[in-house]
Amino acid sequence: MLRFTDNFFHRVEKKTNVGKATILELAKKLQEGDLKDEGTLREVIGELSKMTGNPISKEKEQKIIDAVKKDSIPKNIDKMF
Repeated sequence: MLRFTDNFFHRVEKKTNVGKATILELAKKLQEGDLKDEGTLREVIGELSKMTGNPISKEKEQKIIDAVKKDSIPKNIDKMF
């Protein structure tokens, strides 16, 4: 299980304007959902897009879904922020 520091949450909030509580709520939803299910992934991507105020194209959404389904997500996720 990944453990994130307050510094990580601070960096994410600074870049996205999404607070720690919202991130943790989304993480819980992800843990309870099936990340190989396209419907679940589209829902999560849509929520993230709304939370951050960054619209996402259908093409980019599909690329994200394909990457998740193929397990092509970076292992060191905190370096993304």
